[in-house]
Amino acid sequence: MAKNKKAHLPKVAYFCMEYGLQSDFKIYAGGLGILAGDYLKGAKDHKRPIVGIGIKWKQGYGDQVIGEDGRPYDAYHNYEYDFLEDTGVAVDVEIRGRNVKCKVWKTEAHGNAPLYLLDTDLPENADNWITGQLYGWFGEERIAQEMVLGIGGVRALRALGIKVDTYHFNEGHALFAGFELLREAQKKRKGKKGLGYKEAFKKVREKIVFTTHTPVVQGNESHPVDRLLYMGANLHLTRKQLEKLGGKYFNMTVAALRLSRKSNAVAQLHGATANQMWKHVEKRSEIVAITNGVHRPTWVDGKMLRAAAAGKNPWKPHMANKRKLVRFIKNKTGTELDAKKLIIGFARRAVAYKRAGLIFSNPRIIGPLLKSRKVQIVFSGKSHPLDDLGKKLVAEVVAMSKKYPRSVVFLENYDMEIGAAMTRGVDVWLNNPIRPKEASGTSGMKAAMNGVLNLSVLDGWWPEACIHGVNGWQIGDAFEHDDPAVQTEHDLRALYKVLTTEVVPTYYGNRKKWKKMMLASIRSTQEKFSVKRMLDEYYELLY
Repeated sequence: MAKNKKAHLPKVAYFCMEYGLQSDFKIYAGGLGILAGDYLKGAKDHKRPIVGIGIKWKQGYGDQVIGEDGRPYDAYHNYEYDFLEDTGVAVDVEIRGRNVKCKVWKTEAHGNAPLYLLDTDLPENADNWITGQLYGWFGEERIAQEMVLGIGGVRALRALGIKVDTYHFNEGHALFAGFELLREAQKKRKGKKGLGYKEAFKKVREKIVFTTHTPVVQGNESHPVDRLLYMGANLHLTRKQLEKLGGKYFNMTVAALRLSRKSNAVAQLHGATANQMWKHVEKRSEIVAITNGVHRPTWVDGKMLRAAAAGKNPWKPHMANKRKLVRFIKNKTGTELDAKKLIIGFARRAVAYKRAGLIFSNPRIIGPLLKSRKVQIVFSGKSHPLDDLGKKLVAEVVAMSKKYPRSVVFLENYDMEIGAAMTRGVDVWLNNPIRPKEASGTSGMKAAMNGVLNLSVLDGWWPEACIHGVNGWQIGDAFEHDDPAVQTEHDLRALYKVLTTEVVPTYYGNRKKWKKMMLASIRSTQEKFSVKRMLDEYYELLY
């Protein structure tokens, strides 16, 4: 971006429910938060006029550990952070007819642009529980949290004296910030009459942009309109206005699409998927595709980047990372993998469409590879505390680690530390979701920049990067089918074919080609999927 343009860049307030800035700063759950953390770090690095608005979670998303019975269990701990700065600012939000005071903290401690976090854990609040657990457990709790983020976030910006040109909602959780902007536009001021609803809506819409992530319908949050009215989330909006904006069963994504001047999906394929998914929404904003990017200093080993730049052998620094991962796994689990043998990594949120256990589907094919340790697999992932199916999926992978104890490992309580160790230290990054349900998948980008070769379905970001047999491998073609069983059968055959005829033979029989592919992986992804490119496109296409 040219220097003369930087002086005129709009000031952006970025609203997100979670931020992954540091592994032990427990205000994130998964990919959405990791993206937001990378975004703020990139904003700092590249001097973009951006501030973040979030919540200071007392217990975060919770820890998830594996019990002796092989099932995941959730535990919660209170966290305090000495690097948070007290701004001296507090704002009020009325929730269920009661005033809730929200204290505002600030941090720039992790190389990030200013992040302001709202906190209701104050002795004067009867409802001090609101900022307890990230994403909450029940509908009322979630709405209360989103009111603090959105309504409280706008009020915090005003109290802090921060002027904003563009409000960026990262997912629908921040929608109520738009309601607060509408309330402001309609409010009578000294000697001035407030705008009518239609005029206010038009004015506010010009200030809001929105990022939609999940292409899975169930992942797009909805609430009964009666519940919004009871909680006071509507502010001044009537039932009729709410239903017109988000539907009779109020959908946060639909409402955000309508209340934004422009929206974006998070990969090129996701752009097509999202436009198809929401084509029925009248008067919605245009959805453009801006592929996610990652913060290289956080996730990528500089030695790997330097090897690629100089055309040097990447094997030595890669093996150093691999041995670190092997030690890391042994310390956590007691299992010692063989650093000389192929290690595949799979780390994802535990949901059915990501198909964590797909590779185990045919024991006749995968069994001999695991028993001989020709293939070793490291898994990690967490389910939502209330997601019984997700917990069942985790338990199934844990069961495989007991069946193949020398070659399959599950790392419990997936976090940034585990993610960084795996995306640097494995040889292959496996990704086999049901296409087109993977929105982006930034973990694969991190792996690719570390010389770890992606083995993935053509979903999310991978169709934009994959050159089969050159910088990684694709699993099958761009196959989609209405029957999940048919699609899974197709993808499983394709996975086994490329694993047994290309990946394994190349690793053990053509190390020269493998090293060449590692260099190609780094070179083809390090700029194209960086957070800087993403930020530049946000400013050019969205802000």
